[in-house]
Amino acid sequence: MTELYDLVIKGGCVATPSGLVETDVAVSNGRIAALGDLDAAAGKEGFDATGLHVLPGVIDSQVHFREPGLEHKEDLACGTAAAALGGVVAIFEMPNTMPLTLTASDLDDKFARAEGRTWTDHAFFIGAAEENADRLEELERHPGCSGVKIFMGSSTGSLLVEDDETLLRVLKQGTRRVAIHAEDEPRLRERLSLVRGGAPVSDHPVWRDEEVAIKATTRIMRLARQAGRRIHVLHITTADEMPLLAANKDLVTVEVTPQHLTLAAPDCYDRLGSYAQMNPPIRDERHREGLWEGIRQGIVDVIGSDHAPHTKEEKARDYPQSPSGMPGVQTLLPLMLDHVNAGRLSLERLVDLTSAGPARIYNIAGKGRIAVGFDADLSIVDLKARTEITSNWLAYKCGWSPFEGMTVTGWPMATIIRGRAVMKEGELLGDPVGRPVRFQDTLPPVSG
Repeated sequence: MTELYDLVIKGGCVATPSGLVETDVAVSNGRIAALGDLDAAAGKEGFDATGLHVLPGVIDSQVHFREPGLEHKEDLACGTAAAALGGVVAIFEMPNTMPLTLTASDLDDKFARAEGRTWTDHAFFIGAAEENADRLEELERHPGCSGVKIFMGSSTGSLLVEDDETLLRVLKQGTRRVAIHAEDEPRLRERLSLVRGGAPVSDHPVWRDEEVAIKATTRIMRLARQAGRRIHVLHITTADEMPLLAANKDLVTVEVTPQHLTLAAPDCYDRLGSYAQMNPPIRDERHREGLWEGIRQGIVDVIGSDHAPHTKEEKARDYPQSPSGMPGVQTLLPLMLDHVNAGRLSLERLVDLTSAGPARIYNIAGKGRIAVGFDADLSIVDLKARTEITSNWLAYKCGWSPFEGMTVTGWPMATIIRGRAVMKEGELLGDPVGRPVRFQDTLPPVSG
C-alpha cells in the first residue's frame, strides 16, 4: 500500500542541496519525507506549486520585536505575522527590550509571551553585559537561545560593552558564536558634537563615519582571535571592512541587510528623511557596491533584516533626537528576489544567504535546507510576479516601510512551517503555530 503523506507539494521548481530541480516534496509529521515524482493522491493535502519556486524557509536572524516594554512599536504577534506574510519561517529576536534580556528568567518570560501568539518559529538572544559576563556560558545554552549578542556601540545601559577588558571577558565565556554590533562608542562620543545641536539627517553617516565601523570591527576581530571565539559581525556597511573580514574568515562570519544593499546616500535621506536613519547608517554608492562585491566574493554569509521599528511620531522628531532603525522583516524576501531578477545574485546564492547560511552559522537543528528529515519549512515564491509594496499589505505595528511604493519583481506566495501553511497568497491561515527554534549545541540528552 502506498504511504499516505500529510502534504504533497506538486509541480514546483525546488531549491534542493543538489540545485534547482523540478520535483515534488512530500511532508509527514512536520518533516520532509520524500523528494521525487509523487502521486498527488499520496497526500492527505495537496499544494499546486506549478510555475513557482519552492525555497528552504527564510530565516531572519536579526529582528527587534520590542516585547516586552516597547509594544507600542512592535510585539511578537505583529512582528511574526509580518514575517510570515513576507515568506519568513523563523526569526531570532534581539535583547534590547525593557527589561533587557540578561537572565534566564528574562528568556523564560519571552518564550512564555511567544507561546500561542507567534506565527513563525523563534529564538531569542541573551544580551552581554558586565553584570552577567561570568554566567554567559550557562545562559547561552538555554533551550531556544540563539546565542550571545554584544553591543559595542549604539546602545544604552548595561547592554553597552565598549572596553576591551569586558569584551574579552565576555568572549572567553562560552563556546557558541557571538553576534556583534560593531560601532566604536568612544569615537561616537568624540564626534557627537558634529550633530548634537541639530543637523540634517543626511549627516548621520558623517557622525557615524566609516572609521566608527572599521575601528570596532578591527578591535572585535583582534579580541575574538585572542579569546579563540567565533563571532558573527552584523550589518556591515563599508567597503573597507570587507577585506578585513575576508582575512579572518576562519573565526568570523558576516551579515549585511537588504536596506544597505538597496538604498544609498544621499538619495535615501533626500527622499525619506529620518525614515532612512539606522545604525550603522546607510552610506554612499561606493559602500553599497562594496557590500555587493562582498556577496559576489563569498565574504558575506547571511542576510538579516535588522527589523527595528519606531512609530511615525518618534521618527518625526528633529535629528538627532529621531531614533535610528527601520522595519524590514516583511520586505526582506521581496527586496532580495527583486535583486535576483535584476541579476545581482543568483537564486541559489539567495538561498545560501537566507536559509543555509543562518543554519550553518548558528548550528540550527533541522532547518535551512530542503532535504529528507529536515523540518518542512518552505518559502514558496513567484519569481515573475510584479508587485507594489503597499501600506495595506504591511502587518507592522509602526505602520510604515521605507520601501512603500516600490514595485518589485518576485513575491512570496506561501509560507509553510513544519508542514503547515501559515500564509497563502497574502493571507494568514489558521492560528499561530510558532515554536522555539532548536539548536544542535543545546539539544537535550535523551535517556535510554
